[in-house]
Amino acid sequence: MLPPAYAELHCLSSFSFLRGASQPEELAERAEALGYAALALTDECSVAGVVRAHTALKGRRTRLIVGTELHLDCGLPLVVLAADRRGYGQMCRLITRARRAASKGSYALKREDVEALLEPEHCLLLWAPRPAQCRDGARARVDAEWLHRHFAGSAWIAVELLRDGTERAHLALLQSIGSDSGLPLVAAGGVCMHVRARRRLHDALTAIRLNTTLDEAGFALLPCGERHLRERERLARLYPPALLAETLNVASRCRFSLDELRYEYPRELVPSGRTAAEWLRELVEQGAARRWGGPP
Repeated sequence: MLPPAYAELHCLSSFSFLRGASQPEELAERAEALGYAALALTDECSVAGVVRAHTALKGRRTRLIVGTELHLDCGLPLVVLAADRRGYGQMCRLITRARRAASKGSYALKREDVEALLEPEHCLLLWAPRPAQCRDGARARVDAEWLHRHFAGSAWIAVELLRDGTERAHLALLQSIGSDSGLPLVAAGGVCMHVRARRRLHDALTAIRLNTTLDEAGFALLPCGERHLRERERLARLYPPALLAETLNVASRCRFSLDELRYEYPRELVPSGRTAAEWLRELVEQGAARRWGGPP
């Protein structure tokens, strides 16, 4: 029996500084080797790694989906996926706004920013809560209702089952929230490394990020090595079939490719009726007159 088709929709690379333990090329090649239908590279508030992943998957069976992971100021974790060229532009503007709202190396983003800059027909959103973020069930339902209210038809609850002892209760809770809010569920991996063997490296990166030692990092380290690109047979034993099938539905709506981008020469700031050379000459003559005197 063939394993189910699958598209990974939430994946961090080393371009998520000190969070991802694999290069974009490694993730792309591993996804291809596993027979994934698609791989979404969703580095945190960045699209810096997508060119490398795009190059690695060019001409391959596995398609690249361009996205980003964002943590809003209210604590809401979101994954944004570009459905088309317009959606890619909106996503990049959202990243720019987030980065400009905070000091270098960080970002700040409000729900109002997401509402203002993203259009449901061009961007898809995944709400990817971890079990600890769902302890307040009432708050989780409010988050789901907000997402459904503004992005109905283009939003999902990403179910990330990581074999940490919470998966059954976590799945049951998200199924209940999805039923109440009207949001469909989809499988995802919360990937941060291409193979399980990178877990030790990820632990070291986590300790560096937290400015502590491995011994003292404690529960900040991954509880297990499940956040890698897993074999489809393994996923089939862990996830309900409908959640795996839904990954293909989401992936099919993401049609954007970096091949669509072309350099766009900026509009020249030249007065009407003048050529660029004529206007440049006039500006130079005016500057010379200010500097050295004489007629302009």
